[in-house]
Amino acid sequence: MEATPYRAPLEQALKHAVSHLEGIDDAPVAATASVAELRAKLGRPLDETGVDAAQVIDELVAECAGGVLGSAGGRFFGWVIGAATPAALAADWLTSAWDQNAASVSTGPAEAVLEEICGEWLKDLLGLPATASFALVTGSQMGHVTCLAAARNALLARSGWDVERDGLAGAPRLRIVSGDQRHGSIERAARLLGLGSASIVDLPTDEEGRLRPDVLEAALRRDPNVATIIVLQAGDLNIGAFDPFQELIPIAHASGAWVHVDGAFGLWAAASPRYRSYLAGVERADSWVTDGHKWLNVPYDCGYAFVADPSPHQATFGHRASYIVRAVDGRDPSEWTPEWSRRGRGVATYAALRELGRRGVAELIERTCRHAHTLATRIGALPGAELVCEPRINQGLVRFLDGRPGATECDHDRRTDAVIEQVLYTGEALFSGSTWRGKRCMRISVCSWRTNHADVERTVAAVRHVLET
Repeated sequence: MEATPYRAPLEQALKHAVSHLEGIDDAPVAATASVAELRAKLGRPLDETGVDAAQVIDELVAECAGGVLGSAGGRFFGWVIGAATPAALAADWLTSAWDQNAASVSTGPAEAVLEEICGEWLKDLLGLPATASFALVTGSQMGHVTCLAAARNALLARSGWDVERDGLAGAPRLRIVSGDQRHGSIERAARLLGLGSASIVDLPTDEEGRLRPDVLEAALRRDPNVATIIVLQAGDLNIGAFDPFQELIPIAHASGAWVHVDGAFGLWAAASPRYRSYLAGVERADSWVTDGHKWLNVPYDCGYAFVADPSPHQATFGHRASYIVRAVDGRDPSEWTPEWSRRGRGVATYAALRELGRRGVAELIERTCRHAHTLATRIGALPGAELVCEPRINQGLVRFLDGRPGATECDHDRRTDAVIEQVLYTGEALFSGSTWRGKRCMRISVCSWRTNHADVERTVAAVRHVLET
């Protein structure tokens, strides 16, 4: 039988993928090739006649060498990025091989049903209302766009304004109120939705990064007649802070505000009996966002959006046309998402949840939190280091001090950035820098299912070596 044109390139891809994953513990975590070097290798003139598919794969791997981060390994702590679990990775390959448009039951029946099941499982794991609607999107950025679009439309509808029909020109004013530690994706969502960055009011947070009830009440009293979306944090990007949902949400609802929860990674704490209390009362919000490619460890890209009242959610994205076949006995994903043509993100999500199970998800959350705590406290205790924020979940901050007499805060900031860079150059681990409360810090983020005790020991040793040299 003649071989199919798929076998050779897929076999080469499998070989290279397994080699990458099995060798990742011995490879540098950071990139070793510069952008200029990568451009020189990859930026050839486009061939006139094309190249054999297996050769394309071999050359692609060779020419990308040095430009692939070790984010799929256990010593990547720079941003909130998970590695793909084995089942999730394999399922993602199948998603590409099946090549379905997961927009509807008619274009991808199995993937539509998988997404439907994933939505129910996720709501159950995260402690959200069973009646909430949901969408699988590219990530929390589009999750915010999805939820805030529903919020915008619902709030304006209360004022008799149909934004889907009439647009925003002349519409009643709408504002977004949040704590000053919010993520930049909220501002980007506001811009995309036509609300503008000036619509955002940032309120001061306390020493633990939380929005306090009295601060919120005062802000709402200052402009009581403006339609308001309140964005609360479930795990902020620097210290993993959680707003006090039980206190804040009733205040918000009493004023008629919509409450949106940014839980890009922190919402997953609800799946852990140990950390669930941080989210007490969060189920009373109006919308929520989290990612799959963070703590659930599915491949990029995958995020989840949930809306308590399905009506404004579907009204925002639903569409009817004579050429569209709508399901009568199923759920069409495109009715709930910004995208029409879309990847079947439910395949990898389903596989990861099946592989881990309820207990496995909880154990993953708790294990990575333990590793983050160990990394932050042990690195923070090294000579020349300072623990800035002890992790409450999987995020921590340390900084490095300039030991010269009379060193200033600016000197400590420069020293912190220099140590981060030196650790990166060792290839042993990757951390990122962040400015928190005016201080430059090294941010420690542990999300990968692959991170283990040996990774932690190796990383602490690498930082110690940098500080001693």
